[in-house]
Amino acid sequence: MTGLKLMAVFAHPDDESLAAGGLLAKYAAEGVETYLVVATRGEAGRYVDDYGQLSPETLGRIRTHELRRAAEILGIRRTFFLGYRDGQLDQVDPDEATARIAEPIRMVRPDVVVTFGPDGLYGHPDHIAISQLTSAAVLAAAEPGDAMGSGRPPHSVSKVYHLAWSARTWDRYQSALKRLVMRVDGVERSATAWPEWAITTVVDTSGHADTARRAVASHHSQMAMYARFNALPSEEQARLWHSAELVRQFSTVNVGRAREADLFEGLRARREMTRVA
Repeated sequence: MTGLKLMAVFAHPDDESLAAGGLLAKYAAEGVETYLVVATRGEAGRYVDDYGQLSPETLGRIRTHELRRAAEILGIRRTFFLGYRDGQLDQVDPDEATARIAEPIRMVRPDVVVTFGPDGLYGHPDHIAISQLTSAAVLAAAEPGDAMGSGRPPHSVSKVYHLAWSARTWDRYQSALKRLVMRVDGVERSATAWPEWAITTVVDTSGHADTARRAVASHHSQMAMYARFNALPSEEQARLWHSAELVRQFSTVNVGRAREADLFEGLRARREMTRVA
């Protein structure tokens, strides 16, 4: 084990695989302790026709089981479920939700946290909400005090990253799956690419793309939405996870314009110095 820890915080089951499967698989395979926080159980989503009519509670149980399988494939050590309602994450009590995300941060004590950016990738309100709540939770976890009453000491995360896809990545993703668009408050929202210069970090995940593809396939109840994806050859499916693009929201160990190839840049050297000392 490297002694390094990574925590991903997302809104729904399948976010971890579709948006960051290659990234999570890569670091887990390298010995980084990898954890996942999921805000909802995806109980308001669409599902394959052969499931018949399902209640939200039943669908939530199915998607929880699928997520546990995906997490196992990706090498995630532990998944924390917050239990909020799918589609209502932007309506939760922010103080409570912040404290509930801060609790696993204090428990696990990750070096790096990854979540959605402020755009929610394509404007999804749940994605935007979890981005904001995660940023607040990282700050809350570092503050004195204990909102959840667990007695856990504060913890300061060293780096926070937002998923940020370039135009090239979006073109590949949407041609393989579908155009991601939704209507919110009467306004159409769709995927908007980040400019190349704004992307601070590109991680090569090509060696773990097939693992990500298998994790996506474990979310069987949602595969009706990805019919085009299922029709692609496995090599073309895996190409979706050949790299991961992110924006470094903040870092206590490195800054500057040089593009990173590793989420733990600046941390590995510090960890090695601590061991020697």
